Amino acid sequence: MSDYIGPEAILEKKKKYIMPCLGHFYREPRQMVRGSMQYLFDSEGRKYLDCFAGVSVVNCGHCNPEITREVCKQVETLQHVCNIYLTENFVNLAEKLAEVTPGKLQKSFFCSTGTEANEGSLLLASIYTKSSEFIALQNGLHGRTKLTMSLTGIGMWRTDPNPVGGIHFAPNPYCYRCPMNKKYPECDLACANAIETLIQTATSGRIAALIAEPIQGNAGIVVPPKGYFKRVKEILAKYGGLLIADEVQTGFARTGKMFAIENFDVVPDIMSVAKALGNGAPISAFISTAEIADTYTRPGASTLGGNPVSSTAGLAVLNYIEHHNLMENARARGEQLRAGLAELQKKHPIIGDIRGIGLMTGAEFVHGDKSPAFEELDQVLEEMKNRGFIIGKNGVSRNVMAFQPPLVITEDDINDVLNALDLVL
Repeated sequence: MSDYIGPEAILEKKKKYIMPCLGHFYREPRQMVRGSMQYLFDSEGRKYLDCFAGVSVVNCGHCNPEITREVCKQVETLQHVCNIYLTENFVNLAEKLAEVTPGKLQKSFFCSTGTEANEGSLLLASIYTKSSEFIALQNGLHGRTKLTMSLTGIGMWRTDPNPVGGIHFAPNPYCYRCPMNKKYPECDLACANAIETLIQTATSGRIAALIAEPIQGNAGIVVPPKGYFKRVKEILAKYGGLLIADEVQTGFARTGKMFAIENFDVVPDIMSVAKALGNGAPISAFISTAEIADTYTRPGASTLGGNPVSSTAGLAVLNYIEHHNLMENARARGEQLRAGLAELQKKHPIIGDIRGIGLMTGAEFVHGDKSPAFEELDQVLEEMKNRGFIIGKNGVSRNVMAFQPPLVITEDDINDVLNALDLVL
């Protein structure tokens, strides 16, 4: 007899006690009860290869023994005193972040969620520039507080009936479905150039910042052309605006570099991090240069931000990434995955586009007329789950198969998921 209540009982309690905004994947969802590196196990003992990592969270694998050992030691020693008291772990983690982040990013503020980190980044930009106007990209997603939700450019996530003003949206660099109906590279990065027009015509001319995910996750793993962020940074500099890189989904080795923005040879002014920094422990931070960070002088604290346990997890994560060459594995396995998907695309034209960097890869499902094939994708994901593979989905039309697995995934694992996908298609 199982000690677990099972999926049906969970759905019953969920309906009764959880707010209805929270949905779930699958027509027949399973109860997940155990994780081990790249694998998950359900209440009936079935094993799954996890290709979504809790949405880019467990980059180092589920219940990673090396990280878990350090966290358990800390839990038994000191869990919490609030960061207005002196503890060692969070300053050591801040020092380590200063070493691994690009350019002169140096000073951190710790909090608990990606939304908080983005909210803090936006606050810091306002303090430094003395401006409160922001630019975001269409189809971006930045959180669920009032401001970050207002900066989100996907209708299904903008549930606030009264969004914040002073926010302007620029076209996102989505080359497969260009919002400006152009083709790269003849377009001369028209989507980036549109930001200057936006500043000149829709703002006061003095913006605080543009916030962008280096690769848009919820938009459908949208990867900008190589020169996009360089052009954006030049335009922002001309008008005194800052570039905020939202690395909540893309950070910590996922793209084969420690941070995705490094693939575009640009250093942001402020960076938000979360998710994979804790490998399941709730932790986030925003980090900036000393010049910008030092303008944040009025009192600010976060009750659980930088607590000893989450900070220990963060330090263990950064050590694990380094010692186990996760950046190199993300690069190699990502190339293998996209090459395999390209072979499948030849046989199965429902795969309309394949895009990504490292182990952040999307396969967009389309009909013959390029319209989104979201119902077919749902059927494929359900059947893949039944065969032991958990794969994500995203995209504005929810028609993009999203591969964001733990970065410990192996060559054999990638072959297994590709072979299963071929059979299901």
